Amino acid sequence: MPEYKYRAQDSKGKVVKGKAEAADEVDLQRRFHDGGMLLLEAKPVVKQMALKALKKPKLADLCRQLGTLVKAGVTLVKAIEIIANDESISPYERQLYIRLRDRVVQGIALSNAMEELDPAFPPLLIFMIRAAETSGTLDTTCLRLADQYTKEAQLEAKAKSSLTYPKILSGLIVIVMAILFGYVLPQFEEMFSTLPELPIATRILMAISDFVKNKWYILGVIIVLFVIFGKMVMKIPIVNYYFDLIKTKGKWGSLLKVIYSARFARTMSSLYSSGIPIYSCIQISKGTIGNKYIERQFDEVERKVLGGSPMSYALQDVDGFVNKLSSTIKVGEETGMLGPMLESVANDLEFYSDQALMKLTALIEPVMIVVMAVVVGFIMISIIQPIYGSYSTIGAGS
Repeated sequence: MPEYKYRAQDSKGKVVKGKAEAADEVDLQRRFHDGGMLLLEAKPVVKQMALKALKKPKLADLCRQLGTLVKAGVTLVKAIEIIANDESISPYERQLYIRLRDRVVQGIALSNAMEELDPAFPPLLIFMIRAAETSGTLDTTCLRLADQYTKEAQLEAKAKSSLTYPKILSGLIVIVMAILFGYVLPQFEEMFSTLPELPIATRILMAISDFVKNKWYILGVIIVLFVIFGKMVMKIPIVNYYFDLIKTKGKWGSLLKVIYSARFARTMSSLYSSGIPIYSCIQISKGTIGNKYIERQFDEVERKVLGGSPMSYALQDVDGFVNKLSSTIKVGEETGMLGPMLESVANDLEFYSDQALMKLTALIEPVMIVVMAVVVGFIMISIIQPIYGSYSTIGAGS
């Protein structure tokens, strides 16, 4: 229940202050009246909490439960309270939903209450809830959002699982390198010291081995600083922009374009089906693509749409989308079936996204294996070359 900070007066005229829980101010006033006191002032207590964005599986679960409860005839406040009392959610989610319920109890619209709790709820959810409140379709909109967030969560989970093997292989490469440079190569140091001259590759290898063995802590500091510096650099807008530009090029770029197009199409489908105007749909959907290079091109897209151009025409020059997206939207515009066509192309592109992730993994794995083979091969050649040279010298001398 909401907590209020009150100031009241008792029968003797003494003013008392404190905090009390009540369903609302009317309920609090009734309690004081029954106790023979006069409520002078009551203010809701706003509990400070660090807000963070909810992950897509959590958003899907929230929307699904909210849509199901509202469709069953449960009031919005009661529905949110039921969700907040679910034992499976985290303490953070419980506090967040309680704050959401408290604001709705005070007469604030659900979409506005979510907007106040930024960045917990994404703009897509807020805009669609706001449109649903206007049209009276909160239940169907929430269920549609639940499906979308579920699909997005599944796609992200597949992307992470697809990269599991390359991550394991990368870890193995690091471990093998550490063992070779820190333990194996130092065993040859005494033997190599007796040779008159070592090949340049062997000298480089032994220098690296000596550094890893005796000054590994410096290497650790360098790696940590490199990671921190890399994260700081990637936060610079211009660097992030050009990095996203590179991601749309080459073989990997063609696969990523399918994923970007699927994200945009799914969001557009959900927003347009909720009755949101095309221009607003585009403004919201561009933020879900996940690529700053593509997102920046939407300034021109928005200008064309405001000028009266069809969306398909405005999107066809966007570098980062597959051609199928604009061509399918064009068919929907010409037939008056833009909503179904957006949903159809979203489903198709999501299927192709799954295939693209599989192809992306298939490309990464052999690259990692080649890198490991090159590194190990270089080490083996650098070790064998001076040994073979010493045997040749001994053979020539005899």
